[in-house]
Amino acid sequence: MSTSANGQTASSTSPEKISPKVVIAGAVGSVIEYFDFGVYGYVATILAAHFFASGDTVSSLLNTLLTFAVAFALRPVGALLFGHFGDRLGRKNALAATVILMAVASGLIGVLPTYAAIGLGATLLLVLARCLQGLAAGGELGGAASYVSEKSPNSRRGLFAATTQMGALGGSLLASLCILLLNVTLGEDFMADWGWRIPFLIAIPIGLFGLWIRSGLEESEEFKQFKHVRATADTKQRPIRDLFVQYPGRLAQVVGLSILLFSAYYISYVYVSLHMQTSLGFSASFAQLSTTITLIVSVALMPWFGHISDRVGRKPVFIGATIAGIVLAVPAFLLFESGGIVAIMSQVTLGLVDSALMGVAMSTFAEMFPTRVRYTGIAFGFSVGAALAGGTSPYIATWLVEVTGNPLSPAFFLMATGAITLIAALFLRETQGIDLQDVK
Repeated sequence: MSTSANGQTASSTSPEKISPKVVIAGAVGSVIEYFDFGVYGYVATILAAHFFASGDTVSSLLNTLLTFAVAFALRPVGALLFGHFGDRLGRKNALAATVILMAVASGLIGVLPTYAAIGLGATLLLVLARCLQGLAAGGELGGAASYVSEKSPNSRRGLFAATTQMGALGGSLLASLCILLLNVTLGEDFMADWGWRIPFLIAIPIGLFGLWIRSGLEESEEFKQFKHVRATADTKQRPIRDLFVQYPGRLAQVVGLSILLFSAYYISYVYVSLHMQTSLGFSASFAQLSTTITLIVSVALMPWFGHISDRVGRKPVFIGATIAGIVLAVPAFLLFESGGIVAIMSQVTLGLVDSALMGVAMSTFAEMFPTRVRYTGIAFGFSVGAALAGGTSPYIATWLVEVTGNPLSPAFFLMATGAITLIAALFLRETQGIDLQDVK
């Protein structure tokens, strides 16, 4: 028996170390998810020309971004589906299913006929592929966070749980590097013609690797013990019902804490790239270079933010990052117009806000729910936050600039979402170092 950082007694199920395979397995699904979502955002202007009727460029781009948001509307459904499966039967098989579904959906986009070939059918097929991606994404991070958190030592859960989100930024970084490399080597004209298909097809071998590594996982000792107790007591488990009846407050708090995380993510790493090209007239290569540098810095520092939360607590990191996002949003957008290194550093600044939130989020959410509803609780709350402020962010930001004519308007959107997250963070109960068996 050992004592946790907050003075609670740790149970014997808390591991003393974590296998590298667990870390890789937890991150690989997020790599695929965010690689695919990132590629879609980075080639949105190209997809607008290929899958929607020709006409007004801004209208086509908005339609493409609306299709981007469709996947997020399906995430809560996928969260309940895979969360129910994962909480009742185990994390391992649910995680294997999400990774292969995501890869198949992404590969489908890579082979779709265009609007010029089959008209509206191309648009509908694109929407279908995005729906499948949304279902898979809804069950991905909740399961990965549950699994890695249950496999982590209590005193280092923040550090190791952050690796699931490192996979998310790592996937976006891989997408950014891929698009940058293809633009430089093949040329922007070839990318606009056919080359945009290549990164979607790359998702297939990555998915097969993810399926291979996840199929060899063992359930966490905590879940095994919970399953044994449930079988011995001969009680029925209803994770969805129990979540909504017994933990509505915690569920709402996860949603609130996720709002700025998602708006900052998709503004910093997706919309800013579009903003640099469509509003500021920068080249696609410069926009991608800036985004790539931002992602490299954010990925590198994310585990440090998780580590800091293990030392000072989850709540201070959440509050500090949220205040920084609110204060720095307008200055960052003002400095984008300067171009060059100033614009790049401004994007890096916004990226670090999101890196801090992502670095602390998964350990915090895992510590808010007991084992019997942990997967469903994290997945659903996080997915609702994604639906509200994730996929909609590039669309809202583009729409705001178009309607108001003010290139700073996305910064005010960031500030508004930051206010919601700040309220949720102020009411957050500190859980740093708690043993997951003690969560009731």
